[in-house]
Amino acid sequence: MDELEMYKGILDSYPYPIVFVDNDYVIRFMNKNAKYHYYEERNYDDLIGKSLFLCHHENSKEKIMAAYEGIKNNGKPVFIGVSTSNLRIYMQGVKNDKHEWIGFLKDLN
Repeated sequence: MDELEMYKGILDSYPYPIVFVDNDYVIRFMNKNAKYHYYEERNYDDLIGKSLFLCHHENSKEKIMAAYEGIKNNGKPVFIGVSTSNLRIYMQGVKNDKHEWIGFLKDLN
């Protein structure tokens, strides 16, 4: 098994939706629970490779961008709010091996 397959399996086994968004606010990964949540429950089409802001209101866009800037400044996760399905929404910054910010996880639990 290669490393990518292993990581995908780990993230897919997590019981809550996880979405990875890059520095340009483009959705790059969704675990299977995120795909179910957004595609089946919320009726979005394929979101991978598309802007996170296609499925958010303008006021959410500013809140998300400010939260990510805060994460990059202090490294701490941010509580965003509660989803329509009563799940808590968090943002957690993600760094690469060089300790550079590469994006964030949007985690619902």
